[in-house]
Amino acid sequence: MTNADAENFWELIQKKCSPSWDDIEEVEPDETDLEMLKAINTNPGCHVFTNEKDIVWD
Repeated sequence: MTNADAENFWELIQKKCSPSWDDIEEVEPDETDLEMLKAINTNPGCHVFTNEKDIVWD
């Protein structure tokens, strides 16, 4: 997907879906959220992404 395709898709989502991001309630992170955030900052394995060709689409 090109950046232009992604931008067009995002615009479509914004037009068709509500509420908007501004309408979503913010909540404080719970213990699981805090553990994931810590892992992101301390575990280099959290920065490894799966190559698209390795993803199985059903």
